[in-house]
Amino acid sequence: MNLIKKILIAPAAVLALWAVTAQATTDEAIAERLKPVGEVCVMGEECKGVGAVAAATGGAPRTGDDIIAKHCGACHTPGVLGAPKIGDSAAWKARATNGVDGLLAHAISGLNAMPPKGTCADCSDDELRAAIQKMSGL
Repeated sequence: MNLIKKILIAPAAVLALWAVTAQATTDEAIAERLKPVGEVCVMGEECKGVGAVAAATGGAPRTGDDIIAKHCGACHTPGVLGAPKIGDSAAWKARATNGVDGLLAHAISGLNAMPPKGTCADCSDDELRAAIQKMSGL
């Protein structure tokens, strides 16, 4: 009988200790886990934390070379699926019927196998323009 009590007491003690630690979870900890991941900002209204996001992302615009190295070069260096190669002025001029603005419009909306903004969804129009000008020489 004494052995059975010892066998039953050990799991009961472990269960009791687990229950005490589980109960120690505070309302603040629960609220922290359940809070929203982000907030929606409406144009024209002040948004909380926008400055922190800009600081975290660096805030400074990237150069055309940065954009090409990270996003454009994968397709435009080898000319994948007919993409004009970097530095091939003739191929770029043939596509630039409306100049750099026309190329930029196609880059923003996507063209043939190239998705909108290439693979750089977070690029600004000015960053894309700099990359296009650097690749095309226009």
